[in-house]
Amino acid sequence: MDTSMTSEQLKKLEATLWQSADTLRANSDLKSSEYSTPVLGLIFLKFANNKYGLHEQEIQAEYKKLKGTRRERPIEEIAIDKCGFYLPPEARYDYLLNLPEKVDIAKALKRAMELIEQYKPELKDTLPQDEYFRLVRKPEYRGIPKQLLKNFADIPKNASGDMFGQIYEYFLGKFAMAEGQGGGEFFTPRSVVRLMVQILEPHNGTVFDPACGSGGMFVQSAQFIEERKSPGEDTSLFVYGQEKALETVKLAKMNIAVNGLRGDIKQANTYYEDVHGSFEKFDFVLANPPFNVDDVNLSKVEADRRFNAYGIPRNKTKAKAKDKGSITVPNANYLWINLFATSLKKKGRAALVMANSASDARHSEADIRKTLIDKNLIYAMLTLPSNMFYTVTLPATLWFFDKDKQDNKILFIDARNIFTQIDRAHREFTEEQIQNIAIISRLHRGNRQSFVELVDGYYNKGFARLTESRPNLEAVSKKVIGFLKENNGKDIPDFAPVLKDADKLLKSYADYRKSVDVTLIDDANKEQHKLAETIAPFFALLHELLKEVDKKVHHIEKDVGNGHARSDLKSLKAELEELHKEAKATEYFFGHISWLHERFPDAKYEDVTGLCKLANLNEIKEQEYSLNPGRYVGVVIEEDGKTEEEFIEEMLALNDELNKLNKEASALESVINHNIRQIAGDE
Repeated sequence: MDTSMTSEQLKKLEATLWQSADTLRANSDLKSSEYSTPVLGLIFLKFANNKYGLHEQEIQAEYKKLKGTRRERPIEEIAIDKCGFYLPPEARYDYLLNLPEKVDIAKALKRAMELIEQYKPELKDTLPQDEYFRLVRKPEYRGIPKQLLKNFADIPKNASGDMFGQIYEYFLGKFAMAEGQGGGEFFTPRSVVRLMVQILEPHNGTVFDPACGSGGMFVQSAQFIEERKSPGEDTSLFVYGQEKALETVKLAKMNIAVNGLRGDIKQANTYYEDVHGSFEKFDFVLANPPFNVDDVNLSKVEADRRFNAYGIPRNKTKAKAKDKGSITVPNANYLWINLFATSLKKKGRAALVMANSASDARHSEADIRKTLIDKNLIYAMLTLPSNMFYTVTLPATLWFFDKDKQDNKILFIDARNIFTQIDRAHREFTEEQIQNIAIISRLHRGNRQSFVELVDGYYNKGFARLTESRPNLEAVSKKVIGFLKENNGKDIPDFAPVLKDADKLLKSYADYRKSVDVTLIDDANKEQHKLAETIAPFFALLHELLKEVDKKVHHIEKDVGNGHARSDLKSLKAELEELHKEAKATEYFFGHISWLHERFPDAKYEDVTGLCKLANLNEIKEQEYSLNPGRYVGVVIEEDGKTEEEFIEEMLALNDELNKLNKEASALESVINHNIRQIAGDE
């Protein structure tokens, strides 16, 4: 199960982060680009403490059980086996939080970090230590560490996942840190990473990220495997990462440690250093590399087999002999694309984020793309919506490689119209949107059972909400009827039909649960469609009834005076508002079922105009080897229901209106000119 923080919890944490930044801005000499280091160290401590707390009882039980026997083991060994790390008492969050004011908390924080590194050698020189002394350089600053500890004390104990990536991304977006903006670098939102992992479907083995940032790809891979594992299945994972910035390497090490992952993260410039010997080494590659870098030295990469197996990107004009040592590649996007392909084992798979421009890039890059297509390495291409990233608005495409493809076609998905707006400038995928997009790939791979299981899951969630809201619907209906009668309401709305339909719907669901077997795919799909037919009429009736009630209540509101009736009205309106919300929340899951059934009615993959297309090599050749999904999936042309005569008539009417407006504009222009001349004294 995904136990990442909810959007509300994350919003609260972001407010706390902003408050912490304010504290540092007002009371320390740190620059805004340095805020993240001490703050992320404390958040690491809090998450480590939370995770350790989940295993502590088990650790203590085994320690006591073995103590005094020949099998006795130090508690730190048991802790590392059970939890991945050991937290001695002086490194526990509550211990640090509750230290008296007179204690040197900066010194205590350094000691806590030293102890954690002592028992977890992989974190050596990773955790912030002396940074906490920078917070207390002046006597008036002594309270800062304590205040920061208080700020993060309320992080929920069940929150896990790629919190470091989310928090670091928040800092980048809020303070525009130089390290997050340069060279096309930006950090990948959790929902995009989750979509990549859901389509890639890693199971066990090795995962490589040559531009690993805060390590979010690794965390999401591990979560996916945990969610999908069967009893006794080998789900062991070892992660390998490279990252140019040392501070980000430290962040990634903290991230994988607190999430219980085994791995090796190293500082390296991936263009010129191959610290993991990556050629044909990994089962999975996941990355979001920097886009459009144009200063990579050509002579240093052209002989590297990681980059030259499918061709090297070169400038159109030939360089003079004396200039060859200083020539750069025109664009490093295809160096990265090459690297993902060459880093895979024979049956390996990869997913990467890439600038949209790479899908249609010309000249030497087009030659590389053609080679990759001809060698049947590309599995799928997916266009993302705009505004999915904190620090950039650059549109992006997801590339998927598969060295064990079973056909010579490429799956194109256009997801530009699938998103949820979270604020004016940012969008994300909901969990349901992620699953709906990922199911396209699973259907293409022939996994039809996954489709009916997804629909079944939506039914479970939708009917669970309906079961919860059914008694409330009845209670509110009695209150509405009583209030309207007391206040001389006329034509009182009848709740009986909608209550009856709700009961029938719940009975239909109970019958469905008895009869459905998701392993019998065609039968299950038939039952799911049958149940779906009964849902839309119920919600249409419910919404119509609630609108009618709103009107009646609003009409009476004008005549209700002060006192008891006014109080009853206020209470009733609040309950009606909650009922509207419940109806929308319940209908939400059924809406996703409709979305899926409309596009894949037989629980089988099929091309859907405006969404997905499985293109063969001839179709790709016709498009000059473009990998832009928009060229293949087409667009949905909305029907307006007008006849040709009606359309022409409307166009002529609009043209007459335009002519009328043009005449009015011309008359206004004459008046304005006349007035200006009068003011200027020309008339």
